[in-house]
Amino acid sequence: MGLFTEQEQEEISNAISSAEKATSGEIRIALEEHCEGDVFERATSYFAKLGMDKTSRHNGVLIYMAHADHKFAIIGDRGINKVVPPDFWETTKVAMQAHFAAGNLAQGIIAGIVLAGEKLALFFPSQNDDVNELPNDIVFMDQNKSSKA
Repeated sequence: MGLFTEQEQEEISNAISSAEKATSGEIRIALEEHCEGDVFERATSYFAKLGMDKTSRHNGVLIYMAHADHKFAIIGDRGINKVVPPDFWETTKVAMQAHFAAGNLAQGIIAGIVLAGEKLALFFPSQNDDVNELPNDIVFMDQNKSSKA
């Protein structure tokens, strides 16, 4: 896709791995070039398509971005949404936007991962039986389309 260098992709994946070490929660990143319609609805659709609503403790977090359209959303499953403050996702978005405005998409995503990971660790600390339920790599949704999503 060319949006991130291999090193940036690795840094994002490593940030997810690091954040998930302290929590039973799962964090995923889904990117595509364009988002027609409402970004929250699109993110919600991908949340389900990626199986994020199937985690054992319902504590998955998806950061979705349509980079060419400058749109992004953060979706948390019902387990995490029950315990984080109502403005949590908005404050996380503001922190990410500061990096985006400076032209640093990778650091913005990493900032979102770190903040989501901190909240997940607070409310869903790592358990002895915890397993990594979902991959930590970036999902490039444009490459997963057969014709039209």
